Amino acid sequence: MRKIQFFDTTLRDGEQTPGVNFNTKEKVQIALQLEKWGIDTIEAGFPIASIGDFEAVQAIAQAASQMTVAGLARCQKKDIDRAYEALKAARYPQIHVFLATSDVHMKYKLKMTPAEVLAAIKEHVSYAATLFEKVQFSPEDATRTRKTFLLEAVQTAIDAGATIINIPDTVGYSNPTEYGKLFAYLIDNIKSDQEIIFSSHCHDDLGMATANALAAIENGANRVEGTVNGIGERAGNTALEEIAVALHIRKEYYQAATSIRLAETKRTSDIVARLSGVAVPRNKAVIGANAFAHESGIHQDGVLKNPETYEIITPQLVGVENNSLPLGKLSGRHAFVTKLQELGYRLSEEEIKPAFQRFKALADKKKQITDQDLLALLADEVRSEADSAHLTGLQVQYVSCGRQGAIVSVAQGETTRVASAVGSGSIQAIYNAIDDIFQQQPTLVSYEINALSGGEDAQAEVHISIECPETKRRINGIGVDFDVLEASAKAYVQASSFLKKEAAQSDD
Repeated sequence: MRKIQFFDTTLRDGEQTPGVNFNTKEKVQIALQLEKWGIDTIEAGFPIASIGDFEAVQAIAQAASQMTVAGLARCQKKDIDRAYEALKAARYPQIHVFLATSDVHMKYKLKMTPAEVLAAIKEHVSYAATLFEKVQFSPEDATRTRKTFLLEAVQTAIDAGATIINIPDTVGYSNPTEYGKLFAYLIDNIKSDQEIIFSSHCHDDLGMATANALAAIENGANRVEGTVNGIGERAGNTALEEIAVALHIRKEYYQAATSIRLAETKRTSDIVARLSGVAVPRNKAVIGANAFAHESGIHQDGVLKNPETYEIITPQLVGVENNSLPLGKLSGRHAFVTKLQELGYRLSEEEIKPAFQRFKALADKKKQITDQDLLALLADEVRSEADSAHLTGLQVQYVSCGRQGAIVSVAQGETTRVASAVGSGSIQAIYNAIDDIFQQQPTLVSYEINALSGGEDAQAEVHISIECPETKRRINGIGVDFDVLEASAKAYVQASSFLKKEAAQSDD
C-alpha cells in the first residue's frame, strides 16, 4: 500500500477560526499530542505574523522529535527569513511558501500580472530552497485558477526547487469530480527528475472538504492537509480524523496506509476542542457524542445482536472508552503524572505541583473522576498564563421575581479588582460586574452548558463566545466547575482577559 502523509494545520489555519486563540503553552501541548497521534508534518504557524506566532513555532520546533515542523511564508524574503529563524532548532524543518494564482486574486488582491506572479514564484521558491531541504509551494485559490496557468505556476515552483506541491481549494469551491481531475491533470503533465509529493488542502464552505480530499488521494495525492475537528476559517477545513478513519475502514478500496494511531483520535479531538473553545457537535462524524449512539428500536435490536449491523466503526478504534479513570483522592503523584502522559500532557516539574493540587481538590469533591474531568482540569491549567486574569471570588444574591445581584472579584498579577452589578438574571448580573472590572462592553454571541459526566457530582463546562463591537473580533472562553454560575463566570473572565490583552496589543 502507498503511504498517505498527514499534514496538520490546526495551529495555523485552525487558529483562524473566529474566537480561537492559542497561547504558546497550549500550542506546544497540542503539537505533542499531534505527534503522539502520528502526524507526519505540523504547520506550527506563520512566523512573520506576530511575535507570539514566531515564539510558538520556535517552541514547537524545539519540542517535536519525530514529525516535520513547517512554517508558513508568503513569497517575500522577509517571510522566508523569519521562518528560517523560527525553525532553526527543528529536527526536520520545512517551509510552506504560497502565492495566489487565480485571476480574481491576482487582479484585486495582489495587483500583479501573471508574468509577475510566475517571476515571484521562481525567485522566492529558489531562495527558500537555499535555506530548506523541504520546500512546499501552494498556488492559493488553485481551484479557481485557469488550468493552463496553474500548471505553469506549479512547474515554475518545481523547477525552482519545490518538492511538495499543495493544491488548495481555498474557498471551498470545488467538488470531488473536479478536484480529483485537477490532481490527475497536474500529475500527468508536470516534468521533474525527482519525486514530487502532491497534497490536498480543502475548505468546507460547500460541505465537501472530506470528499474532495479523498478524491485527491484517489487521483494521486500522497499528502492530505487539514485540522483536528475540522476547525478553521469560515466553515472550516478537512477534518483529518475523518480522513484517517475513512482510509482505515475502506483500506481495500483506497489501498493506502497512514501513520495515524487511531486509538489516540478521541483524545486528540478532546484536547483541541477544550483549548480552542470550539465544542464538537454531537453528530460530528467519528468523534461526536452521537457517533456510537443508537436510539431507533430497530437499530438497537440489530446492534445488540451484532454491532456490525449498524456500526462500521467501533468506539475502541478511535479511543472512546467506557471505563472511568481509576484515580481518586488516595492516588499519588506518580499515578497522576503517568495518567497525564497517557492523556497527551507533558508538564514541567513546576507545572505538575499546582496541577496535582487542583486534582486533589477535585478528588475531594467528586467520588469518581473521569477522563473528561481530568482533561478539563488540565486544559484549564494550560490556558492559565501568569499575566492572565482569573476569578477569585463570586457572590450572587437571588431574589424570586426580582432583579439579581452579583459581586465578582478578579485577580491579575498582584492586583485584585472587585465590582458589583445587577441584572435580570444571575448570569447577566455576573457578566455585568465582569464588564465593569474590565471596562469593556463586548457582545455575548453564544453561551452553552455541558455536563462533563453523569450523576449529581458532574462538573459543568460552560462555553461562551464574545465579540468586540468595534472590531467584530470574536473570542472564546471556557469555564469548568461544579457550580454552573462559577463555571459561567470563569468562562467570561477568560474571554474578557483575552479581549483586553488584544486591545492593549492593538494600541501598542
